Amino acid sequence: MRLITFTTDQSHRVGAVDGDRVFDLTSRIRAPGMRWMFQGDMLSKAEQVMTGDADFKLTDVTLALPVVQPPKIICVGVNYMNRNDEYKDGQQAPKNPSLFMRTPLSFSPHDAPIYIPPESEQFDYEGEIVLVIGKPGRRIPQETAHQHIGGLTIMNEGSVRDWLRHAKFNVTQGKNFDRSGGLGPWIETDPQVDLTDMTVTTRVNGEERQHDTTANMAFPFAKIIEYISTFTSLQIGDIIATGTPTGAGARFDPPKWLVPGDVVEVEVQGVGTLRNPVDAEPSQP
Repeated sequence: MRLITFTTDQSHRVGAVDGDRVFDLTSRIRAPGMRWMFQGDMLSKAEQVMTGDADFKLTDVTLALPVVQPPKIICVGVNYMNRNDEYKDGQQAPKNPSLFMRTPLSFSPHDAPIYIPPESEQFDYEGEIVLVIGKPGRRIPQETAHQHIGGLTIMNEGSVRDWLRHAKFNVTQGKNFDRSGGLGPWIETDPQVDLTDMTVTTRVNGEERQHDTTANMAFPFAKIIEYISTFTSLQIGDIIATGTPTGAGARFDPPKWLVPGDVVEVEVQGVGTLRNPVDAEPSQP
């Protein structure tokens, strides 16, 4: 099932997508928000009401972030083995995941623009597969980790490269400029693919820049969940971005930075495609 958060009449609503049809779950099963969908038997209730005439066409609604206010957004860095080689620093593959966090304000939803800030021209893309936690837990073993995945969505983990190097051990600044990344378009609760060998592909203006499979991850989904849940309780609606393959713009010679007018598409097997146009950040009034 593909679950969306969308807006109509200035209010957020939860919907289920079937092709180009949208069923309004906020009205049909009184779902007040996306996190509610992963509690009790809400998903099965949603399936039961996806009959008859739909409430909207997908083209007639405006998509919001799949989880409007996630409790946490945790991102994994350097998680594909060729990304570790890409650094050419002679270091062995890390023994534990590298982590950082982002804020909801740093993302735009599907089809909405992502912004180049005026402070930098080194604006880059990173296509990623994203886990949405559907079952809470702490110290979750790898053997049961997949039971805590409510679904998958997609991220363009946009980065302002020079701001990643403003401090010795800190990438937070370059990862959190307002609306610098994309997230969406929906949460796929049943991707019908092998999660240990699924592909992610990033295209800029139709040109393929990144392509890899989760089989090449240093830390697969189960290990990521086990590691993160060791130090923090995972909650329903938490977002975990699982890393990006090689091929980001910074790794070309010369670098291929994003410019206004570019379009970034991130396609994840079994989930769909996230699309965001690129623009300069509007001036504040």
